[in-house]
Amino acid sequence: MSAFFLMGEEVAQYNGAYKVSKGLLEKFGARRVLDTPISEAGFGGLGVGAAMAGLRPIVEMMTWNFGIQAFDQIVNHAAKMCYMSAGQFNVPIVFRGPNGAAHMLGAQHSQSYEAMITNVPGLKVVSPSTPYDARGLLKSAIRDDNPVIFLESELMYSMKGEVPEEEYLIPLGVGDIKRRGKDVTLIGWNKMLHVAMDAAQKLAEEGIEAEVLDPRTLQPLDEPLIFESVRKTHRLVIVDESWDFASVSAQISDRVQKECFDDLDAPVTRVSSEFVLMPYAEHLEEAVLPNVNKVIKAVKDVLYIG
Repeated sequence: MSAFFLMGEEVAQYNGAYKVSKGLLEKFGARRVLDTPISEAGFGGLGVGAAMAGLRPIVEMMTWNFGIQAFDQIVNHAAKMCYMSAGQFNVPIVFRGPNGAAHMLGAQHSQSYEAMITNVPGLKVVSPSTPYDARGLLKSAIRDDNPVIFLESELMYSMKGEVPEEEYLIPLGVGDIKRRGKDVTLIGWNKMLHVAMDAAQKLAEEGIEAEVLDPRTLQPLDEPLIFESVRKTHRLVIVDESWDFASVSAQISDRVQKECFDDLDAPVTRVSSEFVLMPYAEHLEEAVLPNVNKVIKAVKDVLYIG
């Protein structure tokens, strides 16, 4: 267990910017919980080197908006090292932190990076939606011998849910059906799962039973689970916080329309953020992001009801 350690900005003395690492310094000590300078490129590279040397670093990005400073280390080194070294070096490292919009943080601090990161061979990408999934997936990510990007959410850090005391793991690459239904499949991850779940609840009041699916891992994607659901419901709406162009939802749409073409009774529809820079004003931010009403409209469009 001594091979595991956490490092990042304010993770130790301050207990983490969002208190994610609260109590870890007292429990594990300063050799395993390390505060770093404000240099994502610097401590990102340090983490890659430590992983190559046999340790298992967990590197916290205070936000993935800052994490782009370390993209050279993540994309050009962590992701490629095993291949470039002909298998001589594994890079068992987890880069984790909040992704996407929080609340009124403006254009430079509200971006969703999953589309960029899932497009890099060599990286596994996880985006949990519930406390139960977050624990099980993080444990699996830490144990994985490959670099894993763990996309969290500032707005979900206060979310509460059942988490058992006993040890459990959730395998990477395995999705989950959060709500069973027969009329349409809704796919969402991270905060957007909850938008999809809220929309499904309102649709149920009108007699429309939506099946809600959470991929949990975006790279690799649990395509068989998605195809199975779509072949049952014959319709698909994807809720994606990112911009729609070249997004994860676009990839899912492409795969479904190729593999399930004869099963579809309507075109795959995506509900994404508007293709604009995120405004600071609260009402404008709400207008940009996917919401329940937009999802309900999309569902009714694929069901051909007004």
